[in-house]
Amino acid sequence: MQDDVAWPDDAVEVGRILGAWGVKGWVRIKPYAADPQALFSSKRWYSLPPQASGPVPKPSAALPLPAMLRVAQAREHGDDVVALFHDCDSRAAAEQLKGVRLFVPRSSFPTAGDDEFYWVDLIGCEVHNRHGEVLGTVSGLLETGPQCVLRIQGADAQRPECLVPFVSAFVDKVDLSARRIDVDWSLEF
Repeated sequence: MQDDVAWPDDAVEVGRILGAWGVKGWVRIKPYAADPQALFSSKRWYSLPPQASGPVPKPSAALPLPAMLRVAQAREHGDDVVALFHDCDSRAAAEQLKGVRLFVPRSSFPTAGDDEFYWVDLIGCEVHNRHGEVLGTVSGLLETGPQCVLRIQGADAQRPECLVPFVSAFVDKVDLSARRIDVDWSLEF
């Protein structure tokens, strides 16, 4: 495993290692997306030890694990992913990776289809309604089953967080280059 690696500026956390899988060095991974294609988009996964959520820190030279894991094989296994890394050839080596957070460069993600968006691209977009009023900024998304819901942090202290279903009935336009989402939603909701 290689430690002298340039950390990508556009690193996005896409999953974490749950533990060893089998006896030959494979690991079981919990992807953060229902469709783990972002994991499969790169043969180099960047790693950080388990940690509370927050901004993505740059890895330090003192990390006991490799900053990059080179993927030999990876495939879906039920709701999880199983993977084998180069230079990880035993269950003991795989067990040492339990809890490791996995990152891939956003630039390596597969191209989203028409009217498809990666959550990471929507976070931080400013949300405007049809009256030109700013509702706030997307702070996250919620998966509710039938659809996703935008969590919008109010534009000022008087406006609390609001939730807007991310469906065409309420979302008029998403302009990622302008970092703007236009919605059919009132400030009073």
